[in-house]
Amino acid sequence: MAPSQKLTDYERRRLENIKRNEEMLAALKIQSRLSDLSAATAAAKRPRVQNKSYKLSPEKKQKSEAPIVLRRSLRTQGKPPDASVADGLKDDFDESIKKNKIGLQSSPKKLPTEPVPINMKDAFSGENNGSNQQLIETIKGLSRKSQLDENADQEPIFCDLKKKRRPSGSVDIESLRLEPENIARVVPGRILNVKFFPTTGMRMVVVGNKFGNIGFWNADAKEEDGDGIYLYQPHSAPVSGIVIESFSMPKMYTCCYDGFIRLMDIEKELFDSLYLSDYSIYALSQRPDDMNSLYYAEGNGKLGIWDLRAGKSSSSWSLHEDRINSIDFNLEDNFILATSSTDGTACIWDMRNAGSKKPKSLRTVHHKRAVHSAYFSQSGRFLATTSFDDKIGLLSGANYEDVSMIGHYNQTGRWISSFRAIWGWDDSYIFIGNMRRGVDVISTDKQRIVSTLQSEHMSAIQTRFDAHQYEVGMLAGATAGGQVYLWTPS
Repeated sequence: MAPSQKLTDYERRRLENIKRNEEMLAALKIQSRLSDLSAATAAAKRPRVQNKSYKLSPEKKQKSEAPIVLRRSLRTQGKPPDASVADGLKDDFDESIKKNKIGLQSSPKKLPTEPVPINMKDAFSGENNGSNQQLIETIKGLSRKSQLDENADQEPIFCDLKKKRRPSGSVDIESLRLEPENIARVVPGRILNVKFFPTTGMRMVVVGNKFGNIGFWNADAKEEDGDGIYLYQPHSAPVSGIVIESFSMPKMYTCCYDGFIRLMDIEKELFDSLYLSDYSIYALSQRPDDMNSLYYAEGNGKLGIWDLRAGKSSSSWSLHEDRINSIDFNLEDNFILATSSTDGTACIWDMRNAGSKKPKSLRTVHHKRAVHSAYFSQSGRFLATTSFDDKIGLLSGANYEDVSMIGHYNQTGRWISSFRAIWGWDDSYIFIGNMRRGVDVISTDKQRIVSTLQSEHMSAIQTRFDAHQYEVGMLAGATAGGQVYLWTPS
């Protein structure tokens, strides 16, 4: 606007306001602060460039003096695997479960965190709900057959409690074979427990895996009944123990790292909740002459007894300094109990001397690393222990005073379960898997490996085993991929 032009009152007030605002901003130094803020924002957005000559401020230098922990695997450090995580306690349970030929769901079921029963139909994870009822009717049929046989004074289909031990016998190791039809993928993921159903009526295998699944495989299923595989999920974490009642109406107990002990009740068609602990439960067992009690391993070295009639824990003791991995009773003397522990020991206890305080150990065998199993032979004359120190302990003698250590590579990676040596059908042989996808057979007489079971049909490492109670020569081996192999005599 030309200077000579006369300003209106509005324009004159506008110019005065602008001048006054500029003087105010200058007095407050707002413009310089805005410039500093703009420069700082631009610097923050620029990518950082490493400069070895850059010197840290005193505060940052002090922070950098703290120790830096580098996560390196034991393998890169040249060390053996950590026994404390060998059974998957610290595994990542977010691993996805993909659908496969047995109709597994793409994700685990959402399970209750309170001790409430779960209907078998709700826990069933297959695609065909009719299969759940098929399994129930199959097991009920076996029970009815057992009762008829007992009334007819015939050999019962389930174990007679008057027999102190199950039938035993020798087997020709070289005759054991693995046929293609005796292989099945029963559950997704790693199997931690495998048990034969205690019956001669059919070959039924029960397994528990790291995802909380319970899988049944009827290896004698007819073609019209499908593949004979039934999958359930009554737990939300690794299944650490399976106990099947061996007489009358079959009942199955399972325990889990989530602290639950559950009862699969076929009559009620439920996975009932018996006990919920604040700690993980790592093992489960039942005394052969006492069907009213369950022995369970809880937390760091605690052994408890659950009274099934009273519905409560009747006794508990702290037996080990670390978790108990297995509980096993002597079939000849039912009060003699063996436990194995991550603390590097396996102990034999006389439960008749167990009062309110810790019972006295009859015998303790020491290993250099974690002991994952301690099992009595059929006669009760021997005890076999399996440790991560690459030794299988063999205890014998009147008071188990004779201890021999048999060399065997027992170390596994975190992707598979720890090896556990089991007895066959007499005191002659011990069976244990190896890292070469074979099954080593150890002679108690020669105290060394005398044979290895191998097959072209075996594609994975077997770590957990069970010998059939009534079929001499029938051996079940389980893998980290959810497979079960049935070895049978030819």
